[in-house]
Amino acid sequence: MDIIETIKEQINANTVLLYMKGSPNAPQCGFSAKASQALMACGEKFAYVDILQNPEIRANLPKYANWPTFPQLWVGGELVGGSDIITELFASGELQTQVKDATAKAAAEKADA
Repeated sequence: MDIIETIKEQINANTVLLYMKGSPNAPQCGFSAKASQALMACGEKFAYVDILQNPEIRANLPKYANWPTFPQLWVGGELVGGSDIITELFASGELQTQVKDATAKAAAEKADA
């Protein structure tokens, strides 16, 4: 499978997906740490991809997303943004709403399937 197809599949398969350096419990950069802390505080499960372990994704995701930096948060198949945007949305309460709404919608769709 080509790497862009892999990226699309990851985004479609996970309602809330964080591309980051390291893992939520062991982030490898301050920006990834801030982003994962904000997401964990939302109280919903989320998936992550450690781009340090996936150099092809690290090289190709910025082109696919048209977003040059990491971390990258995807919610409901849409790019939310990077660390600064995630932090701002969390501070305003919008991130929690976005994550909870997308998670509830995905659960409802799964129940209907």
